[in-house]
Amino acid sequence: MTSPVLLVIAHGSRDPRHAATVHALTARVRALRPGLRVETGFLDFNAPSVPRVLERLAAQGADDVVALPLLLTRAFHAKSDIPAVLREARGRLPRLRVRQAEVLGPSPLLNCALERRLYEAGVRPGDRGSTGLVLASAGSTDPEAIAVIAEIARELRHTGWCSVRPAFASAVTAGGIPRTEDAVRALRADGVRRVAVAPYVIAPGRLPDRIAAGAAEAGADVLAGVLGPSPELARLLLDRYDVARVPASRTASLSA
Repeated sequence: MTSPVLLVIAHGSRDPRHAATVHALTARVRALRPGLRVETGFLDFNAPSVPRVLERLAAQGADDVVALPLLLTRAFHAKSDIPAVLREARGRLPRLRVRQAEVLGPSPLLNCALERRLYEAGVRPGDRGSTGLVLASAGSTDPEAIAVIAEIARELRHTGWCSVRPAFASAVTAGGIPRTEDAVRALRADGVRRVAVAPYVIAPGRLPDRIAAGAAEAGADVLAGVLGPSPELARLLLDRYDVARVPASRTASLSA
């Protein structure tokens, strides 16, 4: 039986670093699982678009696709944009079965990738007790997404950091979560002498640049890189794919 095609759906960006990072991540996924067909489609700004990829796959005889949102939280794109695009494609391509996988977060693998980037930026494991951490995400007005970011920050507090604060890059914040620069200043006001900023974003672009600017403006000591094509993120994509490609009835029978 042929495995379903894995279609990674990225948001897209005018910043060329975004698409380059997405392609580097999907290349890592292919290397982890040789033989699995992995395609990339974008919602906006970059080519190929998701509908064009699905049309090409149908024309080439593919009959089963797992569409995986390259998103860290279940916000507007996961709940509205992507389902609408896939629904429209199913109507035009009735012989092509398309299933939407879950978003990537939250996951312990994402936390591991986050720590990897912090260590690469110069934080040592022994520094946790004296370092405050700003978990800086792109931002959202979706209550579910806001709650997820706040919960991840709470989880990270239990891993040894002296303090952890969530932050948003968006100019308009929601749910009481501050901007990156304000979170850094709040940690300083609490007496934290060393502050690290960890971008909870996948690829470079306008909002990650805003996180970096906020960290610099407020004088953060460490700025980690974006999650990018980390091995943990590549493994997580395959985990989400594996769950989505197994029918619910079979999953239930396997666990019985």
